[in-house]
Amino acid sequence: MKQREQAIDRLIRSIEEQKVKVLSLCHIPEDGRLRALNFSASDKERLKDVLKFGERIDGSSVFSSIQPEKSDIYILPNIRNAFLNPFVSPLTLNVLCDYYDEDGFPLLIAPRSILARAEEKLRVSNKAELRTLVELEFYVVYRHDGSFLQTHPDKNYHQTTPFSKFEGFRNEVLLTLEEIGVATKYGHSEVGGGYNSNLAWEQHEIELLPQTPMETVKAITLAKWVIRNICARQGFSVSFSPKPFLEHAGNGMHLHICVLKNGKNVIKGSSEGLTDETKQIVGGLLEFAPSLTAFANPIPPSYLRFIKRKESPADISWGIRNRTTLIRIPLWSRNPHEAPSRNACRETIEFRGSDPTAKIYYLLAGIVLAVNYGLENPKASLQYANGVNVEKEPSERGKRVLLPRSCSEAATELDKRRELYEAMGVFPKGVITATIEELKSFNDSRLGKRLADEPSWVAGMIDRFFNFG
Repeated sequence: MKQREQAIDRLIRSIEEQKVKVLSLCHIPEDGRLRALNFSASDKERLKDVLKFGERIDGSSVFSSIQPEKSDIYILPNIRNAFLNPFVSPLTLNVLCDYYDEDGFPLLIAPRSILARAEEKLRVSNKAELRTLVELEFYVVYRHDGSFLQTHPDKNYHQTTPFSKFEGFRNEVLLTLEEIGVATKYGHSEVGGGYNSNLAWEQHEIELLPQTPMETVKAITLAKWVIRNICARQGFSVSFSPKPFLEHAGNGMHLHICVLKNGKNVIKGSSEGLTDETKQIVGGLLEFAPSLTAFANPIPPSYLRFIKRKESPADISWGIRNRTTLIRIPLWSRNPHEAPSRNACRETIEFRGSDPTAKIYYLLAGIVLAVNYGLENPKASLQYANGVNVEKEPSERGKRVLLPRSCSEAATELDKRRELYEAMGVFPKGVITATIEELKSFNDSRLGKRLADEPSWVAGMIDRFFNFG
C-alpha cells in the first residue's frame, strides 16, 4: 500500500511539472474499445483522491452480464499504465484502470479477471505461461480525386509510395505507439486494395512484439485507438471490420503463440518434425477452435471472411507454412551466418481464425485454457492434431470439420463446450450465457444463403458493422 501511495505522489509531481490540465481514467470493457472518464487536474487534493480511490461507474453499460438493478462498480487507476494523450488539448494524462466491485475486490466478471484466472490455471497445472504476438489488419478508406496510382485490386502487399498512399500514415502510427509505450515489430501494406468512382481503400497491418496476454490486450486496444485518431485527424476513415469489402481480402487478427516453461519456449521442432509437446498444444487449440469462434469472431461479417475466402481458414486443420489452415506453423529457419537469437519466442504457433473485432480478453483466456487442455490431455490432443494435419495422407486424416459459418453456429458450439470454460470458475456462467445470447441475437443462421440470394441485405449488414472493433 505504501508503494502505491509513493507512486501516486510521484505521478502527481509529474502532472504538476508537465502542466497537465486533465486526468483521464481509461478502462477496457468486454468489447475491447478504450473508454474514459475525465477530471480537471487543477486541484491537487482532489487529484490524489481520484488516483487513490478511483471512481464509480455504471457496469451495466460496459458489461452485458451486469444488470441495471445492481450495476455500480469501480474503476481503480493502475498507476504504472499512464501516458500523455497525443491527440487532445489541453494536455491530458491517460491512466488505465482495473475494475473492482462494491466491496473493493477485483470484479469477478471483469475480462481482465477472467484472463488472470486462466493464466493462473496454466501456471498451476503445467508450470507454463504464454506470450502472444498479434498481427492487426485494417483498411484505410478515402475519397479520391484520381491522383493516386491505380493498381490491380488485392495486389497491395508490401507496396510503397506512390503505389501505397498511406505509407507515411502507417509510419506515424508506429512512432505514436512507441511514444505511448506500445512495442511494435513492424508495419506494412497488406494485400487488400481497390477503388470505385468515389472511394479508394488500402489494407495495412501493424504487428506487435511478443508479450504477456495482459499486455497484448493493452497493446491491441491502444493500437486501434491510435489508428482511429490519426485517421480522424487526417480526414480518412478506417475499418477493422472482418469484411468491409465483400470481394476483397478480409481483415484478420492472427495470433502467434509461444509457451514458456522456466523461461524456455516449448514450441520446438526436431529432425523428424515438430515435437509431440508442440503437437499437443496444436491439438488443444484445435479442440477448442469451434467454441473459440464465439470470442474470436463475434459479429456476422466475421463469417463472411470465412465464406468468401482469401487466405482465411475454412475448417479445423493445421499445416506447416500453410496460409489456408486455421493453425499455421510459420517458417522458423535462421540465416546460418546469424548469431543465436535472444528472442525466446522466435518459434510460434499461428492461430489464423480471429479478426480485429474479437473480444480479446475472452479470446486470450480461451486460448490459454486450450493450451492447458492440450498439455493436460497429451495422448488425446496428439491424436487429434495428427488427424487434422493437412500434410497427412487422406487415408490418415479424420473427417473434415468446418468452422462455424455464423454467429448462431458459434453460439451453439460455445454452449456445447461451456464446461471447458467454466471449469474452476475461470469464466463465470453469466459471461458465457451473455455471450451466447448476444451471438444468437444477430439471427444470422441463414448467412450463407442470404449471401447468394439477398445481396442488398448483405451490403446493408456490411455497412452496419463497418466501424465495429
